[in-house]
Amino acid sequence: MSDTPDPFYNNTDSLAKYGQDRRNSNEYSVSELSYKLKRSIETTFDHVRVRGEISGFKRAASGHCYFTLKDEKANIDAVIWRGLVSKLSFNPEEGLEVIASGKLTTYEQRSRYQIVVDALEPAGIGALLQLLEKRKQALKDEGLFNPEHKKKIPKFPSVIGVISSPTGAVIQDILHRLQDRFPVHVILWPTLVQGEMAAAQICNAIKGFNDEAMLKGANIPRPDVLIVARGGGSLEDLWSFNEENIVRAAFHSDIPLISAVGHETDTTLIDYVSDLRAPTPSAAAEKSVPVRQDLLYQLKEYGLTLQRLMHKYADRQKHQLDYISRGLLSPKAILENMLIRTDDLHTRLSLAGQQYLRGKTHYLNQTTARLTSPNAAIDKWHQHHRQQGQYLHMFSKSYMKEKNDKIRFLSTLLQSYSYKGVLKRGFTITRQQQNGGKWVPVLSSKDIVQKDLQIEFHDGKIGASTAPMTKNNVTKQRTKNRAENRKIVKVTVFFILLIIK
Repeated sequence: MSDTPDPFYNNTDSLAKYGQDRRNSNEYSVSELSYKLKRSIETTFDHVRVRGEISGFKRAASGHCYFTLKDEKANIDAVIWRGLVSKLSFNPEEGLEVIASGKLTTYEQRSRYQIVVDALEPAGIGALLQLLEKRKQALKDEGLFNPEHKKKIPKFPSVIGVISSPTGAVIQDILHRLQDRFPVHVILWPTLVQGEMAAAQICNAIKGFNDEAMLKGANIPRPDVLIVARGGGSLEDLWSFNEENIVRAAFHSDIPLISAVGHETDTTLIDYVSDLRAPTPSAAAEKSVPVRQDLLYQLKEYGLTLQRLMHKYADRQKHQLDYISRGLLSPKAILENMLIRTDDLHTRLSLAGQQYLRGKTHYLNQTTARLTSPNAAIDKWHQHHRQQGQYLHMFSKSYMKEKNDKIRFLSTLLQSYSYKGVLKRGFTITRQQQNGGKWVPVLSSKDIVQKDLQIEFHDGKIGASTAPMTKNNVTKQRTKNRAENRKIVKVTVFFILLIIK
């Protein structure tokens, strides 16, 4: 009979006995219980395979990866240690359904259990294809696969850069095929072509070949074309060439890139973004260079064609020269015509020179006839100056006589209009003596300041004294004085204008 009481059995004795047994059981510490649970779980579930969807994927700075596996009803924590992460054939992503293999363990500090993953694989090929299609559509929407971004592969490359594994058969196939077709300088950038680190190494190789500064510092020539190659394999084996960083590195490559991943039926995302896709690595070598023998044969054909064309051209030119030569005169006839023309030109030149000399001689004779001797010119010049001297003498004599007559006239006129003449006509000049004893004319009755005055007549001077004058007499005297003053002013102005003229 079990010690566990039946909850539906209502027996107080049995319940009391059960409680007594529980009180007598062993006690565990928390650490002891956690340890027993951990050991029990790890022993019982030391290897399990769990199928679920990745959720909350996180890569720690230490390199370990933490995530949760979940389905419709439950979830379980999972961890992948750093040493295993680099060996995965694909990158775990959010929402990807996977199968995790490992063992269960507990995390004692939080009383939680988790699975320590030692192998991780997609849950069937469908999951990878679904992820691949989703990534392909996203990159296509960005325009990375558009044909206008494709670069032309050079026809005659001198340096080819190969990104592949150095130990596989791929590089040997490429080298052999290049050697057979068109030997060129090949630079191998060794990389992994499978596993988690493969994508980063291939991406760095593409960027390294495009880094001119780095190549120059390492004294490595810059390739004219790149080949990214790998042999065949499963979808999981080729998954590195579906990584987004490789696709973007190939898109931004300035060097034309040929992708040769897998066999002819294998297609990866790098094939869509590369400038040219080759079905196999050997085909990539064939597409990157021409066939040397074909080129030599083609050059030989070109040489023969050029030779035939040159002979044909020479024959045509010869026939044309013969045809033209039939219409040409002989050199002797041409020379005779030139001699005749030369004689004609010589004759015409002689006649023209003689005619020119006759014309110049006639002109000289006419000019000489118009010229006179120096003595005649001097006599003519003396005669002319004598005539000019006589004319000047007569003119100066007449001018002086005219001026003397005018001076005498003006002198007579001046005397007739001087105040002496005015005095002879009955006028007088009244003066008064200044303080200095000088007699000055009185121009107005208002200017009289003394009673003793001096009156000048044309024949002498007399003394006079002032006397009271009536208003009428004063007015008459002022009117008379104004008239006299105006007359004197007019005479003076006329005299001045006459002198000026």
